Amino acid sequence: MTNGKAPDPEIEFTWLHIQYEEKSAFVETYGFAGNQGAVNLEGILMRPKGRPSSTLMIFMHPTSTLQLLPVPRAAALHGAHVLCAASRYAKNDAALIMEKVLLDLGAYVRHAKEALGYEKVVIVGWSGGGSLALFYQSQAENPTITQTPAGDPVNVKGAGLIPADALIFQAAHISRAQLLVDSIDPSVRNEDDPDDRIRELDIYDAANPNQPPYSADFVAHYRKAQRERIDRIRNRVVETLDDLKKRNTDELERGFVTHRTFADPRFIDPTIDPNDRKPRWSYLGNPATVNTGPVALGRFSTLRSWLSQWSIQDSRADGVACATHIRVPFLAIENSADDAAPQPHTGMIYSAAASTDKTFRVIKGATHYYAGQPEQLAEAVELQRGWLAERDLLGG
Repeated sequence: MTNGKAPDPEIEFTWLHIQYEEKSAFVETYGFAGNQGAVNLEGILMRPKGRPSSTLMIFMHPTSTLQLLPVPRAAALHGAHVLCAASRYAKNDAALIMEKVLLDLGAYVRHAKEALGYEKVVIVGWSGGGSLALFYQSQAENPTITQTPAGDPVNVKGAGLIPADALIFQAAHISRAQLLVDSIDPSVRNEDDPDDRIRELDIYDAANPNQPPYSADFVAHYRKAQRERIDRIRNRVVETLDDLKKRNTDELERGFVTHRTFADPRFIDPTIDPNDRKPRWSYLGNPATVNTGPVALGRFSTLRSWLSQWSIQDSRADGVACATHIRVPFLAIENSADDAAPQPHTGMIYSAAASTDKTFRVIKGATHYYAGQPEQLAEAVELQRGWLAERDLLGG
């Protein structure tokens, strides 16, 4: 049941379970997800009744489940076969390792082609799934990774990842690491005391003498201070991890909290990278509240996870860098009122993409989730379908 309504009768929903073997030095996900020498994955396959297809669209986010979102459902209603694939870290990114998420996505792609019989697979990278899609495809086309940024073995190179036949990058950002650099609150002076803050850098403090619209000098100073805080955290993470390794005890990992991580000045000042977004708002609500809340970026993390997904120096899931290695047809869709993916990101990814067949489109007025926007949602779905049909990838 969803919002008191039954699932759409025109769509057939099938629960999908995939299991593959993996050995790990210690348990990093709760329950049966990874402590039995295997990884167990769950997905929801959505197929329009009576409409076969040889193409499967896979939607995957590193940590979210996407089957309740408007875009994949709308795609299925318009004839597409859609798989909403959850990683092993579904709804809990505290211990997430991006390199392992690649292996999870690879298991879905292989299952789609070898078990479900789809001839073509199109990965739709929505939101945080955009950089994941690019990271996956770059490694599927040119595998190189043999260890995580923390130095732990992870055989991406030898996993036999199957490349997707096309990529769609939709309402997405460059990387989780870049989002955190742009959003972390530089006013925090003491990582162990979030109340110890620098007023002149606290954009949510009404007594801050710097108020929007911000000067170019203030923005530059603010961005520099953000990067300096990220670098301090990164140094602390590396030092702690090295210390644990030197001890050579049973303590292998450690969790920690990063306070105040949702303070991008773009939330407050719509003149910075302007688009049609609502000022003083964000995809998670009031940014001043989110800044201290439990679901802001990188709030809870382990040492290894921080290096893999949040460290701008170490994370390999850099959409711009990964885009330079992809060769398949590529569609980039920017939502002009997006309040999650910063306005420049889609264009930067499109420019970097090495694909000779690449397309860039903007959905005017569309927000991140297309919530209450049936016209923009329909436009996005028709754009996808038309683009795929032109390349004989629709599969219907």
